[in-house]
Amino acid sequence: MMQVTLNLDENTTRTLFKQAIAEMLRERNETLYAALAEIMEDVALARAIEEGEETADIGREQLFQLFEAAP
Repeated sequence: MMQVTLNLDENTTRTLFKQAIAEMLRERNETLYAALAEIMEDVALARAIEEGEETADIGREQLFQLFEAAP
């Protein structure tokens, strides 16, 4: 098997990356939307975990009462 090595400077790499993103936006926007949705979910989960670490602990009964009261 033949191995090819590319040496790209930073500007060329940046330009190629931008072109790839632009092409993906034009042709595969559903893929991009799915990826962005995953990122947003991960950020929201991380924030919820951080917020939870700063709140007081509650007992099991209190937790189930909250679940039962939820709409």
